[in-house]
Amino acid sequence: MNDVARLAGVSIKTVSRVVNDEPGVHPSTAERVLAAIDQLGFRRNLSARNLRRGSSTGTIGLVLEDVGNPFYSGVTRAVEEIARLRGRQVISGSSDEDPGRERELALEFCSRRVDGLLIVPAGLQHSYLVPEMRAGTPVVFLDRPAGDVVADTVLVDNIGGTVEAVTHLAAHGHRRIAFLGDAPDIFTANERLRGYREGCVRAGIGYHEELVAMGPHDESSVATTLQRLQSMREPATAVVAGNNRITVHILRALAGSAERPALVGFDDFELADLLSPPVTVIAHDASALGKAATDLLFARLDGDNSPPRRVVLPVRLVPRGSGEVHA
Repeated sequence: MNDVARLAGVSIKTVSRVVNDEPGVHPSTAERVLAAIDQLGFRRNLSARNLRRGSSTGTIGLVLEDVGNPFYSGVTRAVEEIARLRGRQVISGSSDEDPGRERELALEFCSRRVDGLLIVPAGLQHSYLVPEMRAGTPVVFLDRPAGDVVADTVLVDNIGGTVEAVTHLAAHGHRRIAFLGDAPDIFTANERLRGYREGCVRAGIGYHEELVAMGPHDESSVATTLQRLQSMREPATAVVAGNNRITVHILRALAGSAERPALVGFDDFELADLLSPPVTVIAHDASALGKAATDLLFARLDGDNSPPRRVVLPVRLVPRGSGEVHA
């Protein structure tokens, strides 16, 4: 601002009035200031200005597992659209399933005085957020609940989804249905395993530990698991995949195979309907998850002081062919 004032030949106070659209500046003087601003590339520090005024910083923080995962890209897009309508910008980062990284990102966003936080938790300890929450920063957890604090949470029906997947496969004659899930300490993976187990019991086919493989998984480990499942004395004739990345690993491992097990994946993914055969999935709307969480956050910013809410969004089976193969 000193440089702008010097170039325009005015006081710093006059520059301040111009950049903040305050009255009392002659139009010709304002034009001179704006020309100096343009020449010098001056930009206001909006965060500093808003903090001085004790108002919003105009930002919300979003901590995700992996911004490269198409599912979380859908979540991010929904958050951004609502934030834009409410005059906020979104800053985001990936925790990579590392609780330390999650904490680092969340506290970094808080140090930048974001108006609120949306977090897909990587760990189970979130008491580090208590001072921020007490100071008035609203926090909403999505996709998974917090570990040791009570806060607004938006989830999907993980248990109901895998129950439906197993029920669907059993209805097509499958009795040996395998489950490939993510690391069991991840909330969603554990819930989907519970649903798989419950689905097996409901379908009367029993739960068999040898048909379960929990991650983390990569392409190589999935290929090895599938070979094991198919070489058993009673091989698996169907597979439930615990998330979209595992489904893709399975498809790659099965590429070119003459005999394929029936397959139902949890989470839809791009081009799943164009593969041969198209992939049957348990779908849930990533944008609905992001929208519900962001709506909760803005409700808190608008003064809603009701007790923390837990919202569970529905899922649905989308039959396309891969899950309709008969045993």
